[in-house]
Amino acid sequence: MSLRKGGPPPSETRNPGLDPASVATVQKMLREARNGKPGKDNVFRRLMSHPVRAVPVAFLLVIIIGAALLMLPAARTDQSADVFMDALFTSVSAVCVTGLITVDTATFWTPLGQGIILGLIQVGGFGIMTLATLLALLVRKNIGLRGQLVAQSETHTLNLGDVRAVLTRVAKIMLTFEAASALVLTIRFWIAYDSNPATALWHGAFHAVSAFNNAGFSLYSSNLIGFAEDPWIITPICLAIIAGGLGFPVIIQLTRGDVHPRNWTIHLRLTIYGTLLLLLAGTLLFGAFEWNRNETLGQLSLTGKILGSFAGGVFPRTAGFNSIDYGVAAPETLMVTNILMFIGGGSAGTAGGIKITTFLVLGFAIWNEVRGRDQVTIAHRSVSSSSQRQALSVALLGIAAVVAGTMLLLMFTDYSLEKVLFESISAFGTVGLSTGITYNLPPAAEWVLMALMFTGRIGTVAVASALALSARPRLYRLPEERPIIG
Repeated sequence: MSLRKGGPPPSETRNPGLDPASVATVQKMLREARNGKPGKDNVFRRLMSHPVRAVPVAFLLVIIIGAALLMLPAARTDQSADVFMDALFTSVSAVCVTGLITVDTATFWTPLGQGIILGLIQVGGFGIMTLATLLALLVRKNIGLRGQLVAQSETHTLNLGDVRAVLTRVAKIMLTFEAASALVLTIRFWIAYDSNPATALWHGAFHAVSAFNNAGFSLYSSNLIGFAEDPWIITPICLAIIAGGLGFPVIIQLTRGDVHPRNWTIHLRLTIYGTLLLLLAGTLLFGAFEWNRNETLGQLSLTGKILGSFAGGVFPRTAGFNSIDYGVAAPETLMVTNILMFIGGGSAGTAGGIKITTFLVLGFAIWNEVRGRDQVTIAHRSVSSSSQRQALSVALLGIAAVVAGTMLLLMFTDYSLEKVLFESISAFGTVGLSTGITYNLPPAAEWVLMALMFTGRIGTVAVASALALSARPRLYRLPEERPIIG
């Protein structure tokens, strides 16, 4: 009996062990393989078929390529060292725009290696902004990536055409802020620090890109401690950090002229007001705890103390630069910094953490619950229950990641809980601040930090988007019960 009309082709044989359906399936798979079309069971197709799965795969590929480039002999000064772990860790840290390092960026890597790191930072920051924005648009409109991606928010804060328009606009914003910051820094390095024009330009561009992308990589072994009292270095870097941490949708609405708070969306309100609140609180608390301590701000001038306090409120917003040695900071300062690092910056931006909107939505949910209100309202608008559940999921998953990472680091190292917790939150929040223990961690602990950096950078975006994209309305209601809470 033939499988199709006209009898089987010469290449086919009758096999009593295979039924006709099985033979047809094998034939289909072979045809697809010959035509270069993946079958339904193709692993790569499954990974890339959904944008939420495609994001981590794409970033993993960039990390692998970056590590391979950093392992080139021309990229490093020490040819005798076993560079695999250092290259991989640096690549993860750069692509995830974190800033944690196991080797000194200024001395271990050659100009070529530093250029590779700069490229990875730019790719990581640009990729996160665009991918987070595109996923946000997908969540808003629930449409596919094939063809044009057309989406618009409720109040026209985003009026984006296709993917090309999104990428072009994000690129323009990034390059504008980076160029402005690089210009100021280059002039300052050139005039005040006797750098030749080429070196000043390189240092200015590197730190501008690192700042806007909230990466925290520096070409100085002491990071920015040597510039703690220089407002022409600290201020533009802080402003670039804040701009990159606001997020693409916020910058777009502000640059389009919607500066009156009456026209702001809930997202814009939460991001702007939350950023100002956290910056003010972080600056005041950092200054209060470190003002008279000789190990940090105590020996600086009044200008240096003010700059140091401001930087202490900005840098933990996932930037990773430091103008003081956090290894000798007060425990109170480390605790405040932990909180700021975990919260992070704005959504669809270069900052990490659980994001300001997540934190404030949960705060308003608690406040409305205390007041006995059924709805969570912000600025005369109600927040959907699905948004509240997503915020709760992201926050709890973040806590779980930090707790798991901290426990593993305690197992693999002999450092105190205070230092290990700081390192875990810094990695998960893609901040890059450290009390100085990163250089001396064993390989197992380095793997833990790499997993935290990757999870903190990709995980929060992917989890939030996956939860929103997988939401389906239920056409029925189950009987309710009220468990005892508290």
